[in-house]
Amino acid sequence: MSDRLGRLDELPADYRDELRQYHLVPLWPNLRALLPANRPARATQAVHWSYAALRPLLLRAGELTPIDKAERRVLVLANPGHGPEALQATPAIYLGMQLLLPGEWAPAHRHTPNAVRMVVQGQGAWTAVDGERCPMQRGDLILTPSGLWHEHGHDGTEPVVWLDVLDLPLIYALEASYHETGTRQHTHARHGERGWTRAGLAPTTVFARDNPRTPLLRYPWVETRAALLSLAADDPQRACVQLTYTNPATGEDAQNILGFYALMLRPGQTLTLPARSPAQVFHLIDGAVDVTIGAQTFSLDEADTCCAPGYELVTLRNRCIERPSFLFIADEAPLHRKLGIYEVCDDPTRPTVGHGVPLAPAA
Repeated sequence: MSDRLGRLDELPADYRDELRQYHLVPLWPNLRALLPANRPARATQAVHWSYAALRPLLLRAGELTPIDKAERRVLVLANPGHGPEALQATPAIYLGMQLLLPGEWAPAHRHTPNAVRMVVQGQGAWTAVDGERCPMQRGDLILTPSGLWHEHGHDGTEPVVWLDVLDLPLIYALEASYHETGTRQHTHARHGERGWTRAGLAPTTVFARDNPRTPLLRYPWVETRAALLSLAADDPQRACVQLTYTNPATGEDAQNILGFYALMLRPGQTLTLPARSPAQVFHLIDGAVDVTIGAQTFSLDEADTCCAPGYELVTLRNRCIERPSFLFIADEAPLHRKLGIYEVCDDPTRPTVGHGVPLAPAA
């Protein structure tokens, strides 16, 4: 293709007016914006959100806005590359820090976007999903899949904060985003994690019964952390100590659009991840980590979050030299794989990227 394409202002004014009259747009002046050479244009910027700076503002929101006026009291982690007030961190990922105060109840609703909750701080809160009451402990991951009723309550004595991660930007762009309000759920005693406690073992279906589409809603951090430590001890030479949150009934990603992972950095370890097409988010559960994204480096303290656009090398350095650090990661990899656009390369400066090469998260 030629690099010299005609501009819109080179066309006669009467021709442009007639095109607008019939809702027509010439492609050639816009072609390079839609199909840039060699690598995609990206609005997503590398951004760092400090929890130390965010937390006082979130607590003040609790003073300024009662829960009955807010329904969900959230500060959105907005990526400036998508606009000053864009409610998104990446093309497909929405992030929000949500606050629930003692005695509060966030009423039941359901919506088309998928959501997960990563508990950041506090005890005594719970999330009820499809009638299953999930306690919220620091580091726990709780799923609220598309279309399932869910609500939040707080029986404790201190503020509870969690990170919301939704595929809302994508669902909204598809004009499929909406919610329904509901009444308080009657919770039951069944808890998915009790039936899926060991890898390789699954509940046996003897009598005909509909299996839940998401058999595991809560992934306790105490179990995830222990699994990471066991994996690291079992293979001391393993560079990337990472686990994928999966649906235990299928072995596939826990949700269809976004992927979720837990990563452990050994004491003092530096790990460089290959450049990949999906954007990703890093949230520090425990420890101290420097994250280098392209030419920018962010120093993450506990509960900090940062965002990396796609096609960028990411280097993680554990500043703790005597203990491991633990990160929660969300990315768009499941979506990219389903669309057939997933790409990975070790050198993002190359003019082209090998198409469809799978990245083994725990290689």
